[in-house]
Amino acid sequence: MPIYETLTSDKLTVVLDIGTAYTKFGFTGEFAPRNIIKSEVRSRKNGQLKRIWDFESPEELYDLLVEFVHTIYFKYALLSPKDRPIVIIESLLCPTLFRETLAKVLFVHYEVSMVLVLPSHLVSLSSLAVDTAMVVDMGYKEAVAIPVCYGLPIVQAWQALPLGAEAVHSNLRMLLSSNNTGIQNLPESILEDIKIRCCFVTKKSRADQLALAKPEITACPDVKYPVALKLLWCPVKFEKGRTELLYEEDLDHLCLSTMILDAILKVDIDLRQKLADNIVLIGGTAMAKGFKARLKEELEKQLKFERYNKLNIKQFAFHTPPCKENYAAWLGGAIYGATELLNMKSLTKENYFKENRLPDWINLKDNVRTL
Repeated sequence: MPIYETLTSDKLTVVLDIGTAYTKFGFTGEFAPRNIIKSEVRSRKNGQLKRIWDFESPEELYDLLVEFVHTIYFKYALLSPKDRPIVIIESLLCPTLFRETLAKVLFVHYEVSMVLVLPSHLVSLSSLAVDTAMVVDMGYKEAVAIPVCYGLPIVQAWQALPLGAEAVHSNLRMLLSSNNTGIQNLPESILEDIKIRCCFVTKKSRADQLALAKPEITACPDVKYPVALKLLWCPVKFEKGRTELLYEEDLDHLCLSTMILDAILKVDIDLRQKLADNIVLIGGTAMAKGFKARLKEELEKQLKFERYNKLNIKQFAFHTPPCKENYAAWLGGAIYGATELLNMKSLTKENYFKENRLPDWINLKDNVRTL
C-alpha cells in the first residue's frame, strides 16, 4: 500500500503483536506485517535502549509503552491513533499488569476508539482454515503449548518450558566461552546472528552418534565469523550443542516433545489423535532448519515409553502456514480484524472507562455464564 493511502485512509486498523524480543506491526487485511522491530525503546533517564518487558515498576512500564506506541504510530504507521480501532495479539499467559497498562496507554494517553484483544494461539489457525490443532509457540523466553479444540483454547491443558531463543543464546554464549575463543560476553544481537547463520537442527540418529563421539561421523566444516575485527572460529562440537537443549530431558524428564504430549494427555481421548494430526508451530525459534523434522522424531520416540502408551497415537502431522512462523499469529490477527468481529467483540473506549480494566479469562466476572 502506498504511503499516500496510509495518510488519507480512514478505514485502516492497526494490528500489533508485541513479543518479548520483536514486535510485528501492520494493518488489517494485509498478508504480512509492515515492520518487524525490536521491542525496545530508548530510556529517558540514561538514553540507553531498554526492552519493554524488562521494566522494574508499573510506572516505568507505562512510560516505556507510551514511547513505544508513539514510535509505532508516528514513525511507522504515519497516522494518528486517536479515535481509531486497534487489534492486539497477546498470549493467554500474558501478565495482567502488562495488558492492563497497555490498555491504559491506548485508551487514556492515545484515546483509541476501541481495542480488540485476540489470543495468539487461537488466531494462528485462521490462515489454515482449521479449528482444532495443537499450537506450539516457540518464543524468546519460553515455549508454550496450548491445544485449541473447535475454536476454543483449552487453557487447563497448557504446558510451558523455558526453551526459547534465550536458552539457545545462553547455550551459544557458554560454548563460545568454554572453547577459548578469546571473546567473552557477546551482545545479544551477535549471538542471534550467529544462531541464524550457523545453527541448524540435526537428525536424531546423528545427534545420538555425536553424543557418543563416534569417529566415523563426518563432522560439519568449521565456520568463520568476524567479531571485533578478527575471525571467530565456530568449532565442530557446536553441532551437538546449539539446539540439542530443546530435546534433552531435564531432571523432571521434561523437554519440548514431552511438553506437547503432556498437553495432549490433558484433552479428551477422542481429540488426541486429531491434535496429533494438526500440530502448528509458530514463533521465530521454530524457523530453524530441521526443527520440524527433528521434533517429529522426538515425538515418535516418546510414544515408545510407558508414560505415553495410553495416548494411542498412531502418527504426527504438521501444518505449514502460508507465512513465516515468526508472524503467523500477526497474520491471524490481521484476518480477524478485517471481519465484523472487530465491531462485535471490541472493547470500546466508553465501556473501558466504566470499569477501567480489560476483560480477562482468569476473572470469574468475565467467565460466569448468565442463564
